[in-house]
Amino acid sequence: MISEAILRLRPDSSWSLDGNTYEGLNWPEQEQTKPTKEEVEAKVAELVIERENNQYKQQRAFAYPNLSDQLDMLWHAIDSGTLNKTSDFYTTIKAVKDTYPKSE
Repeated sequence: MISEAILRLRPDSSWSLDGNTYEGLNWPEQEQTKPTKEEVEAKVAELVIERENNQYKQQRAFAYPNLSDQLDMLWHAIDSGTLNKTSDFYTTIKAVKDTYPKSE
């Protein structure tokens, strides 16, 4: 996660990382200054929170039926005149959203 933090802090810089600690950050001479250890640690903390807050998106993506199945359920609900909260389309999507709610 340190690599991602450095990329976000200094997107146009050149560097390498030996290991997965700030001490392994090799920063050659360049226009951009090397981020401080505190900057990197703060960005890593932000990234952890961001991932935790967005985890539901990945979980939902795997749990939703594929798009063609969703469209088929939608078509059948429209065709039968049951496009409401009792249709398979709605109840299937709602079950996934209830199982993997958005983070607060």
